[in-house]
Amino acid sequence: MNIFAKFKETAFSVLPVMIVVVLLGLTIAPLHLGTMTRFVLGGILVIFGLTLFLLGVDIGILPIGERSGAALTAKRSLKLLLAAAFLIGFIVTVAEPDVQVLADQVRAIAPGVSKWGLILMIAVGVGFFVALGILRTVLSIPLNILLTVSYIGVFALAFCAPATFQGVAFDSGGATTGPMTVPFIMALGVGVAAVRSKTGKNGKIASSAEDSFGLTGIASIGPVLAVIVYGISIHATSDAAISGEAAGHGLIGHGIFVFLNLLPSIFMEVATALAPLAAMAALFQIFLLKMPPMQVVRMVRGFVLSFVGLVLFLCGAHGGFMPAGEALGEVLGEASLQGSFWTALLVAVGVVFGAIVVCAEPAVWVLTDQVESISGGTIKRKVMLVALSAGVALSIGISMCRVLFGFSLWYILIPGYALALVLSFIAPKLFTAIAFDSGGVASGPMTSTFILSFTLGASSASGGNPSVDAFGVIALVAMTPLIAIQILGIIFKVKSNRSEKAKIAAGGEE
Repeated sequence: MNIFAKFKETAFSVLPVMIVVVLLGLTIAPLHLGTMTRFVLGGILVIFGLTLFLLGVDIGILPIGERSGAALTAKRSLKLLLAAAFLIGFIVTVAEPDVQVLADQVRAIAPGVSKWGLILMIAVGVGFFVALGILRTVLSIPLNILLTVSYIGVFALAFCAPATFQGVAFDSGGATTGPMTVPFIMALGVGVAAVRSKTGKNGKIASSAEDSFGLTGIASIGPVLAVIVYGISIHATSDAAISGEAAGHGLIGHGIFVFLNLLPSIFMEVATALAPLAAMAALFQIFLLKMPPMQVVRMVRGFVLSFVGLVLFLCGAHGGFMPAGEALGEVLGEASLQGSFWTALLVAVGVVFGAIVVCAEPAVWVLTDQVESISGGTIKRKVMLVALSAGVALSIGISMCRVLFGFSLWYILIPGYALALVLSFIAPKLFTAIAFDSGGVASGPMTSTFILSFTLGASSASGGNPSVDAFGVIALVAMTPLIAIQILGIIFKVKSNRSEKAKIAAGGEE
């Protein structure tokens, strides 16, 4: 991957958000000059950090996932494959930057919650469901059946969790499927599917395209369930610890010294997060992969780039991006108390951010290109972008309404997921697999850092309870592709059927 191409993708993802914030900060929602300066510096660090991190993932980490999946499947040991799948899901999640950011934001408003306790619970959930997803592929269990049963169980248990953990739980499902976890898990699934093959009626070996998708969608259920269990287990402690204040106040400082002060602690956190992944890669290389020296050097180079990039990204996010998002949310949230115009403005700003964020995510462009290719050009990329943009804009607009009016997250999640699961029995199976895989695509780094901080700030300033009213925004963003892509799949199915009928009719006339 060319570093300039990766830089262009990342800059296109971050710069639109930065431009809108600067315009708002200089006009209708004035921000302190120091906050604006840190935001710009933080944005630059985020761009360079994500560029290096994603480049490192591409050249050094993704090949491990794909090669490991293929090599483990070739061993013909189901127990070994499932155990390795759990270990991979667990370790990759610990290293996921979006999970680190989410845990920090939860910890900021709920001091009774252990950051690493939350991260480890999320990692356990991902590991278990990655193993379950691999088992589904091996046993050819229908994806829609597994998803339906799993989500019914999740929602049933979620009603037993404290309200302060319900939004966090569903947000963790979207945050987990970030730039580290999604590519690695998808690579693992592709590796397994490449080795596992099906014998058709004609006796020829044919791989199933459906087996290459769906694993990420299954994996995203795990953290939701794990955080619900975690919330129930520390119910009394978490309720007592909720402060009702938005995250990020401790990050406001003076200029570049903010980033320098953050560097030592973030350096240690990143080292702690990536060390298990590096150890796993070394063990796989020694006992399983046995790659030639040149590929090992490439893998090491990828880890170094990922490490440096993740340090820069987290410094930029914590030192500038998140505090500015919170401050902007506070200004607009406080203004919303003055009348209906400012209330409508807060919702409108949320809608604009939603449209910008989803169109700016590089992974969204990859997804839309993939669907256009699969559909043979029937489903155009522009149509998908419009559908996703409108859906995510609506999701964040609804989140702003939740902040202002305090209605339950269940009013949106239950009918939304019910519709998505019903569509899974109607839409083509391949589109259903892609849809649930792409749930985390829309909820990328910008959502986990800036949008969530913006929502927390707005909730705190408008007199709400951030732990209940603000968390859930990532979940709503992640829910949008589940519906949009399956609807497009149904449209593709209808158009294909009409085309086939037209061809048959034309042949009959001849």
